[in-house]
Amino acid sequence: MFYEFQNSLREGKIRILPGENLNFPPHLHNDFEFLIVTDGSMKIKAEKQEYVLKSGDGLLIFPNTVHEFITDGYSRDLVCIFSPKLIGAYSQTFLNKVPTSSLFRPSSFVCDKIASLYGREDEASILEIKGILYLLASEFDTHAEYVPKKKDADSTLIAKIFRFVSENYSKDASLKALSDLTSYHYVYLSRYFKDYTGISFIDYVNSYRVNEACYMLENSHGSILKIAYECGFDSLRNFNRVFKKIKGVTPSEYKRKL
Repeated sequence: MFYEFQNSLREGKIRILPGENLNFPPHLHNDFEFLIVTDGSMKIKAEKQEYVLKSGDGLLIFPNTVHEFITDGYSRDLVCIFSPKLIGAYSQTFLNKVPTSSLFRPSSFVCDKIASLYGREDEASILEIKGILYLLASEFDTHAEYVPKKKDADSTLIAKIFRFVSENYSKDASLKALSDLTSYHYVYLSRYFKDYTGISFIDYVNSYRVNEACYMLENSHGSILKIAYECGFDSLRNFNRVFKKIKGVTPSEYKRKL
């Protein structure tokens, strides 16, 4: 799964996603994201901090925070992504602040309530949804400490880079094109992105393209060649090579497993 600017939820919406062995490269979006590990362990990097979550540990990631999920062994999790509008009183209070740590231990009660929304996100009453989310925010806030949010050019630049990839992955998503857009030298952009996220820009672009390809392989009947071109790869050979490097199987093997 991938949630970026173009995939951010509409105001007042919520999405529940149970998962297993979650791995995803750095990304950001305009919503809150709550994750609880229900079994195993998972590493999460959020805004240059690294957390190791075990069963029962939760993380509340604030809007527009760069975050990454890494499972080296085995993990099961429950993710809840929701619009800041649903907890407007909390969101407005901490509009210009961020927590020093996103890690906490949510109660089984609130986790069960969130899990109960799975599959009926569009059917549950707004009062029920808001009540559960305010309870979640209250449990997090009980032990949280906050600091003023930094307002600098870096936070704007990383947002521009993520937006650029999401809008251009199917065509020219090169550092040269990014340089032309941002007026920063491509060498600086390359180093900046690696320092900020821990991975190279080209690896991020390839990961984004492969994840889009996986979605298309799962949800469309297009040929593998057609999907390769629509996801920005210049040849089937390159698509197969990059896809196997990231997913461990070729696109055709991935599709057969579906």
